[in-house]
Amino acid sequence: MAELRDRRRVLAERVAELTWDLGGLTYEMAIRDHYRLDVLARRAAELQAADAELAEVQRLLATADAGISGQCRSCGAVHSRGAGYCWHCGAPLLEESRPSALEESRPSALKGPGR
Repeated sequence: MAELRDRRRVLAERVAELTWDLGGLTYEMAIRDHYRLDVLARRAAELQAADAELAEVQRLLATADAGISGQCRSCGAVHSRGAGYCWHCGAPLLEESRPSALEESRPSALKGPGR
């Protein structure tokens, strides 16, 4: 939990910095009456990504009372109960499996002779 709180603090600072920079950049372009939409879009996308990650960390912290369910097998990021995909790397968290009862309930005629 301490690691998540630290990550939240770092991300919150990063989102604030990116927001400040995007506002300043927009202001500078406005006073010069020369907009570079590609630059603004790139900076806005960077801010959006950081903000989305911050929102996910905050969601994980908010559901901490329900407990953290585990860690991603690919990147090690913690995830909450019921998460289908890792918030950090996008890897699937749920494994597909067949209940053993299905295998046991097959008729013996289908299993073949001597099995």
